[in-house]
Order: sequence, then structure tokens, then C-alpha cells
Amino acid sequence: MIRNEKGQAIVEFALVVPILLLLLVGIIDIGRLAFTYSSLHFTAQETVRVAGIGKEDLQLDSFARNNLSIGDSAKLQVLVTPQEGARKSGEYVTVTLKYPVEPFLPFADLALPEFLRTDSTIRIE
Repeated sequence: MIRNEKGQAIVEFALVVPILLLLLVGIIDIGRLAFTYSSLHFTAQETVRVAGIGKEDLQLDSFARNNLSIGDSAKLQVLVTPQEGARKSGEYVTVTLKYPVEPFLPFADLALPEFLRTDSTIRIE
């Protein structure tokens, strides 16, 4: 007996396509997350170098926002420790940057952190 299998490929394709699309968007999200973290880390390193030569907190905040190469710099949170008046030559200064994560995948925000966070430390000259 010969069967008519004309619609079989379309049904299989319809079942597999959503899974492949979720996988593709997930890979893109992971790549965006890695790129964002890399850019954030680079900005933190450059900002802490500026802090190491004795710049003020407002200048460090402005420098970090101007040199951020991703997204909206208004969402960037800049924290410098110790604060401006407590920094002395020979001690260490740390710059911490936080940036919100906004994944494309639905429900990915349950598995991902709310913010990407990176910090860098250098000795004050």
C-alpha cells in the first residue's frame, strides 16, 4: 500500500523551526552579553587609570560615560571607592561599573543577572 506523504516535511519543519529560532536568538544574546561585558570591563580599566592620576569623581563619571561604547550611557552606574576626599597617593582606588542586562529571549531574565558588573583597581600615583 502506497501512502501519500506530501505534508510530512512541512509538519516536521513547523515543529523544528521554533526550537532552531530560540537557539539562534539565545546564541545572539550570549554574544551580546559577552560583548557588553568586554566593553564594560575595558571602560572600567580606562576609568581607573584616570582615577590613578588624581582626577575628581565627577570627571571619572563623565569619562566613563563618554567612553562607553555600548548602549545608553545614561544607564551606566559608576562607583568610585574610596571617595574623592579619602584618596591619598600610594593607596588603591577601585572603579565599579554596573550596566543593566536586557535579553531578547523571553524568560532569559530569570537566568541572567539584572546588571553586568565589573570593577578595576589601581594604585594612586
